[in-house]
Amino acid sequence: MLRLGVNIDHVATIRNARGTPWPDPVRAAELAEAAGADGITAHLREDRRHISDADIDNLMAQLRLPLNLEMAATPEMQAIALRHRPHAVCIVPEKREERTTEGGLDVAGNEAQLAGFIAPLRNAGCRVSLFIGHEPAQIEAAARIGATVVELHTGAYCDFDTEGRVAERDAELAALRKGAALAASLGLEVHAGHGLTFDTVGPIAAIPEFKELNIGHFLIAESVFIGLDQAIREMRRRMDAARA
Repeated sequence: MLRLGVNIDHVATIRNARGTPWPDPVRAAELAEAAGADGITAHLREDRRHISDADIDNLMAQLRLPLNLEMAATPEMQAIALRHRPHAVCIVPEKREERTTEGGLDVAGNEAQLAGFIAPLRNAGCRVSLFIGHEPAQIEAAARIGATVVELHTGAYCDFDTEGRVAERDAELAALRKGAALAASLGLEVHAGHGLTFDTVGPIAAIPEFKELNIGHFLIAESVFIGLDQAIREMRRRMDAARA
């Protein structure tokens, strides 16, 4: 079955806008579990713009689903991950000025640094994932340095769909298919995420090599209108229909 990881970052974004305890990301994680999520994703950014250190403490203490901790490849974040030892750690590129993660890691250009960074995480029992583009050079580099998983960035595909740029969307989808097949052939588990919506999830979910999709912003946005439970259940339904 194709797994659904629900990213709860933007529950924390709403909370932080008023500086109150509400809405609580842990409660969102509990609702996600009840609605059929298979895991919870949270990105602890260096600037702490949404998820906080206390959120990670609380998620590790209370969460029953596996936690996928997204983070930059910095000594501070490595120490936090080694202290908590979550089920999974996903290494993402991070820039303070960006609104959201804009692309994938340059693994091919930083093999030695990233290999040294992920080795202690793997030794601690964390499933290590690298958030990358679909370029063969990046996928091959991820396999060489010992990553367990690659998560392919679906943002460009989703943006092209939103903008009505059909030819470019279809080309990006074809490239994602090829990238997923290459990654699987190299022994990597293959995930996907970024920007996925009800309208764009089907063609991604239909790619057989994908084992997990991580979806957050759209689910939190849609929950304003139909509730988080219903948003997750509908996403789960569309994923399952596409995979079937």
